[in-house]
Amino acid sequence: MSGRARLALFAAAATLMASCALLPLVDPATWLFQAAFLLAIQSGAGALTRRVPLARPLTVAVQALVTLMLLTLVFARQQAFLGIIPGPEAFNQFGVLLQAGGDDVGRFAIPAPLSDGIRLMLVGGVLVIGLAVDALAVTFRSAAPAGLPLLALYSVAAGLSGGGAAWLWFLLAAAGYLMLLLAEGRDRLSQWGRVFGGAATRTPGPEPSSGAVAPVRTGRRIGAVALGIALVVPLALPSLDGGLLDGAGTGVGSGSGGGGTISAVNPLVSLRDSLNVDEDREVMSYRTNTDDTQDMYLRIVSLDDFDGTAWKPAQRHIIDVPDTFPTPNGLGSGVQRTAIQTRVSAADWYAQDWLPMPYPATQVDIDGSWRYEPVGRTLVGDHGQNTRGVQYEVTSLLVQPTAEQLATAPEPDPALKREFTQVPDSLPSVVADTAREVTAGSANHYEQAVKLQDYFAVSGGFTYDTEVQVGSGSAAIARFLKDKEGFCVHFSFAMAAMARTLGIPARVAVGFTPGSAQPDGSMTVGLRDAHAWPELYFEGVGWTRFEPTPNRGSVPDYTQPETSGTDLPAAPQPTQSASDAPAASASASESCTAQEKKLEACASESALAAVGSDDGGMPWLQILGLALAGLLVLGVPLLPMLWRMRIRAVRLGAHGRTDADAAVYTLSAWLEVTDTAWDYGIEPDDSQTPRKAAARIVRLGLLEPTAADAVHRVAAAVEQVLYAPHPRPTAGLAEDARQIADGFRTLASRPARLRALLAPRSAIRVVWAASDHWTALAARLAARRETLLRRPSGQNG
Repeated sequence: MSGRARLALFAAAATLMASCALLPLVDPATWLFQAAFLLAIQSGAGALTRRVPLARPLTVAVQALVTLMLLTLVFARQQAFLGIIPGPEAFNQFGVLLQAGGDDVGRFAIPAPLSDGIRLMLVGGVLVIGLAVDALAVTFRSAAPAGLPLLALYSVAAGLSGGGAAWLWFLLAAAGYLMLLLAEGRDRLSQWGRVFGGAATRTPGPEPSSGAVAPVRTGRRIGAVALGIALVVPLALPSLDGGLLDGAGTGVGSGSGGGGTISAVNPLVSLRDSLNVDEDREVMSYRTNTDDTQDMYLRIVSLDDFDGTAWKPAQRHIIDVPDTFPTPNGLGSGVQRTAIQTRVSAADWYAQDWLPMPYPATQVDIDGSWRYEPVGRTLVGDHGQNTRGVQYEVTSLLVQPTAEQLATAPEPDPALKREFTQVPDSLPSVVADTAREVTAGSANHYEQAVKLQDYFAVSGGFTYDTEVQVGSGSAAIARFLKDKEGFCVHFSFAMAAMARTLGIPARVAVGFTPGSAQPDGSMTVGLRDAHAWPELYFEGVGWTRFEPTPNRGSVPDYTQPETSGTDLPAAPQPTQSASDAPAASASASESCTAQEKKLEACASESALAAVGSDDGGMPWLQILGLALAGLLVLGVPLLPMLWRMRIRAVRLGAHGRTDADAAVYTLSAWLEVTDTAWDYGIEPDDSQTPRKAAARIVRLGLLEPTAADAVHRVAAAVEQVLYAPHPRPTAGLAEDARQIADGFRTLASRPARLRALLAPRSAIRVVWAASDHWTALAARLAARRETLLRRPSGQNG
């Protein structure tokens, strides 16, 4: 085998080894075998064209054409000429599959099912990365820069998957890259003839091999040191915790003793995504020794800190898990309660830090490293512990207060009331005014709570809709009270806030509804059972669940005065997961009477959501434009799109509150604006002031007034942090940047939007950065090689 052929084999192997980092993202992993087969054909095509030989750019073009034909054969052969030659319809099919794959990536939790769209993204992405690696390492004889696409492939996969096996995928990717470097080094050195191996002396016997012993040993040592540093350094760096409903964290406890604190992330975006998934995947299953499962809400965490813009978990003290939990706060001896046992099995793919449990739990039998938060009575994983595949048994109380006990509850402890009735001054007055109006004539806090619940669930005219954005800011609750549409987050947030304005201690709980009964007697809980509900505190009873969200969960018996005094338990009402789907027609909810809403007897609208999709063909001009755009991006890696998405999220993400942080965040937002304009064809001009640059962007981009005002606001913020004596943070920059992007997207043609998405011009920044690093690395390697060549050989001539 020739040196070039051997190098091509190592390049394909390195790509395939780095691609293994994508395995945790999708189930099943059969796509990898398909990618390996197509990658072998792609590498073979390159080897044949290099033997002709063709010019280097022509070699890459032939490989790109072969790659396109292979993808056409696998994914769009019915739309292609002779099943392999792509045309407009084939490119249209690629666009449809990529869009469907992008939607699937946003909907499904990891590991996602292997849909055709996701398969095209994975296989196509591996082939494009393989083409880039082969072109750099083999065609252009420069293996070191080939590590950039390999690094991008690994980084994207590792950033999405997380988990304890990330080190394994890193080792595979690093080993593939090191093998590629060694293969290229051997190929280069073999062309020089015999290479001196240091100060060795001649010995009698056969002539030693002419392999590059010393340089190879040096390369191995450098590679080992670099690999060790790459493995050790991340251990000292901070990491991000996962979401409450789907992302695995890295451990949130502090120390190994009995103390520590915990501060959790906001679960609301994960909750909304869970409700909108197409496939209702099982999160967990459980068995319990009670037949009354309607109150078996599996609670994850409570959100008790309300700052006027959002509800979030307060920073709490955590301790070791006690053998038996203390009596729930506020629960008196006169309230009926029943101890129940529940055995829970979490799905192998479901990994998050908080442990779902019935409330209030009194004892938990679970293996692993867990900590206990006493105020919320929750368990949280410590130092990487999560719920993936765990099995545990929970002893909890089924508390059954009567309406009379709640109505006659005394005032709570002043400290507790002060903490859990706080509302910020920024809360719109309409929230408190509406609360007083709805509860007018109530004799006690219990009657007020029931009237609030009925207002949202029955009499207020509210509509359940999971497509509504979660919203943020002090006006979010007021907007919900005006629009009267939302999902469980809106209902629970609004009721808890209104209860606090009435002097009732309140917080919001996040978790899952009881789920659906199975023929074998177990209960199964899916993603669509994710839920949020308010908890109100009544002295003598404790934290008490209410259900203001229409068509979700179950209405507690104690909120129905006509049944709360009886001794007969209410009939179990299994959660209707189908009703969680976004409403497809207003007619279903409009025809549902108030009494039907109360009894949860409204018809599901999930069937309606599946009807009425329009699969009509695209006009010819649009198909032609899509085909031209597809030809334009032929051979262009998907890396620019992935890098652009990542850098946008980093620039517009969370930031600190100091003046220095404000400056960095403002300049990042401005850079995002200029890069967005660049992606749509307006090159940046660093010689202009922010004000003049903003005017230029508005003029060349033909932006509408709304987007134009957003550009000028960001530019003004930049001038403020650059020139003001005491720069201050400016609110709304991220929203302005997104509004500007929407403005460009609205005005741009379809090819321009595809170009900005798949091949953004601003992605050239990563090439500039890589070029600078490569220049420095090449200088160091050249100096090192010169030192090796000048070293005396120690041999006699």
